[in-house]
Amino acid sequence: MSNKTICLILGGGVGSRLYPLTQHRSKPAVPIGGKYKLIDIPIANCLHSNFDQIFVLTQYNAASLNQHLKNTYNFDAFSNRNVEILAAEQRQNDMNWYRGTADAVRQSLSYINQLDYDHLLVLSGDQLYEMNLQDVLSEHINNNAEITIATKPVTAKEATRFGIMKTNSQQRILSFIEKPTTEVVEEWKSDLDMPQILKGKNYLASMGIYFFRKDAIHQLFSDLPDALDFGKEIIPHAIKNNYQVYSSLFDEYWEDIGTIRSYFDTNMKLATGDASYKFGLNKKVFTLPTMHPPSQIKGTQMQDVLFGEGGKIAAKELSTSVVGNLARIGSGAVIRRTVILGNDLWDEDGTPEMPAIGIGEHAQIENAIIDKNARIGNHVKILGTQDLPDARHEYFTISGGIVIIHRNAIIPDHSLIGVEAKKEEAVCF
Repeated sequence: MSNKTICLILGGGVGSRLYPLTQHRSKPAVPIGGKYKLIDIPIANCLHSNFDQIFVLTQYNAASLNQHLKNTYNFDAFSNRNVEILAAEQRQNDMNWYRGTADAVRQSLSYINQLDYDHLLVLSGDQLYEMNLQDVLSEHINNNAEITIATKPVTAKEATRFGIMKTNSQQRILSFIEKPTTEVVEEWKSDLDMPQILKGKNYLASMGIYFFRKDAIHQLFSDLPDALDFGKEIIPHAIKNNYQVYSSLFDEYWEDIGTIRSYFDTNMKLATGDASYKFGLNKKVFTLPTMHPPSQIKGTQMQDVLFGEGGKIAAKELSTSVVGNLARIGSGAVIRRTVILGNDLWDEDGTPEMPAIGIGEHAQIENAIIDKNARIGNHVKILGTQDLPDARHEYFTISGGIVIIHRNAIIPDHSLIGVEAKKEEAVCF
């Protein structure tokens, strides 16, 4: 059964809501949990579900994602497994790049149709979850479904971010709306189990995970040759025209990493262990192996920290934080509620104008994200709070009260960013 299923993982568009983390990389290439990338999550789910033919559709800022895929997922000649990149390309009869989820899949079919398959699995490349996709495929086949959508109970507030649907007692989807407004969301309540209702989860949301029967996906593209998006066009059309569209309910941990706030909060929950998701605890999450030495921690008071490899930490305090590979934090530093993506190289020689890569001595950082290879000097204060207005600067961005230091940014000694800069009327850059 699994050998007749092909997996397509969508590499994401511009990712503007995750800026500046997507300034130099695509969404699936954004680091998560100290050592992984978001793309590793759906690939791990596919591999553990015994789906062997996996294709990642890439387009925007794809260089680092392509490199990661090429270097990580190498299978020997005796394995039938394959993780392959399908990059957007202009064709003689279609000069457009990928213009949406459905358009990306439609364009990929010119290659996919050369292979033998019965079902097509479409996944997002920027979600955190662990799912046995074979169970969803079994439901899909047992229901004789043409489309099966993985769904999750959500609250009214969350419902406005997702496609919301209603089903009958056999879980066949009868109606669907993409991102309902707060004015109409009340009309889309579902009759869910009592445990969900008690949590205020009265709505059934699409997770953006679809199984399509081969003949159905071809017929849908024939019905709607100009459709660009599954949620806005393909799925509503299929339901309205009596395609067999079913829901597969998933009620375990799942997080859509679509915004800076969701990315930050998810990493904080991973650090504290409140995420109900453990990397590789039950099933390994595969990523690029490194040969970094163990992290060295000297005289640091720590609580709720998720560590990568090869770090050199001499901070006074490090709490509720995620620290990536090859991170450097100087003595006397106080780091709280911060995501440090780590570094690609070591450079310990710095000056007041050009600090060494990493975080300098006696720095104070809270509610921040430090992107790779940032140079943060001594006695720097970076303090994010909810009352900070959103702003974009050359070396940092403020989004939802979180300060994001850009990749390769240079923050000189004694710089003030955030609350302290506001109070003391200090100007950064």
